[in-house]
Amino acid sequence: MADRRILVDLLGFTGSRGGTETYVRELLPRLAERLPHVRFAALTGRVGAERVSSFFPGHVQTVPWVGADPATWALGAVAVTGPVARRGRADLVWAPANFGPVFRGVPRVVTVHDAIYDEVPGGLAQRTQRAVTSTLMRRSARTADRVLTVSHAAAASISAHLDVDATRIDVVHNGSTAPRPVADPAGILAPLGLPDDRPIVLSVGNRMPHKNFPGLLAACATIDPAVRPVVVVAGSRLPDPLAEDVRRLGLERDVALPGWVSDDQLEALFQVADLYACPSLVEGFGLPVVDALRRGVAVLAHDVPVLREVGGDAARYADATDAAAFGAAITSALAAPPDAATRADAQRWASRFTWDDAADATAEVLDRTRGERRR
Repeated sequence: MADRRILVDLLGFTGSRGGTETYVRELLPRLAERLPHVRFAALTGRVGAERVSSFFPGHVQTVPWVGADPATWALGAVAVTGPVARRGRADLVWAPANFGPVFRGVPRVVTVHDAIYDEVPGGLAQRTQRAVTSTLMRRSARTADRVLTVSHAAAASISAHLDVDATRIDVVHNGSTAPRPVADPAGILAPLGLPDDRPIVLSVGNRMPHKNFPGLLAACATIDPAVRPVVVVAGSRLPDPLAEDVRRLGLERDVALPGWVSDDQLEALFQVADLYACPSLVEGFGLPVVDALRRGVAVLAHDVPVLREVGGDAARYADATDAAAFGAAITSALAAPPDAATRADAQRWASRFTWDDAADATAEVLDRTRGERRR
């Protein structure tokens, strides 16, 4: 059988874009195992070249004028990906990070992780900044042969907001990573200066509006100082934009903003956390919820369909747009931690989401899409 060629558009890969990059790092090596007759090639920008080369199972071509900014990434996807695919006689283009080429040509699958730009548009400055990206994402999804997404809630949102026929959308849940406990969590976390005599509530994510971290801080401020936990919100460049909310609410002793943390530090934070809080207004999947449950950490999430889809009965839910209600739910969860049997049930639930299963289903979609176009 002649080798098939799949070009993967990784122009937006920088090493700091969170879940969408975890997605490609976990899937691509597994896809190479499942599709042995496929030759993979990647397009990336200058910022991502070294990182992509460390995990990508094939040739990596760098477009030097594509940087870390979304504008050059978008221009590269529109102007470069299609011509490179045609010159390289690619059988399929896969754009795994929300958008890619916007013109029909070589068969194409695009993974749209969410329609958050449309559901939670943010303030005027954010809407202006996102306008071009949002337009290209919509055009890319509408012209793709198939659209992959990571939850049924995201599929419904994409169909409604991006006007994509639901019959062209395939849902493949994300996987989660197995726990990798560290031997000395307290030592690894010592630079963060966390107290050892107060409960710890952990949350992780970028500072985009849909993450609703100001809502989490507002909820923390409603909790009686005598029983108030320390809230650790990791996942931002420093200086952290949440610092102003911390000062405004008088939470300097109650909130830690460590910025980006290492893999070992994140595992250590899960090990010492009494509760994982997810106040997100919307998500494509909500991977940290599954990761926390898989590590036996109790989870409190905003009560929206996507988080119920991934958290099931293993998590607790409350309205994170109501500071008093979410604060009361945090206090209640800390006062009544799950017993061993409940934790074990939660771990079994979360362990259903595996990257191996995700790779199996994704490989089937990629292979089927190429075959459908040929027919």
